[in-house]
Amino acid sequence: MNKVELINAVAEKAGMTKVDARKAIDAIMDVTKTELKNGGKIALVGLGTLGCVERPARQGRNPRTGMNINIAAKKVVKFKPAANIMD
Repeated sequence: MNKVELINAVAEKAGMTKVDARKAIDAIMDVTKTELKNGGKIALVGLGTLGCVERPARQGRNPRTGMNINIAAKKVVKFKPAANIMD
């Protein structure tokens, strides 16, 4: 499902216009991005938890040349699904 399909499904399920559904989804995405950039977590009961973790620097290998390379530390988003997500 892409964003347009999600907007259509939310609009139909909630009985709202597609414009209002788009605004709501865009707002949720903006709030989520901001919270994760600030190191916070988003817990959605029945769906799961989004959180930001620090991945440490490490050594990697270029598969084409076989040379060792340094991979910088960075923040990544992790998703932990709820236990009952498929119920």
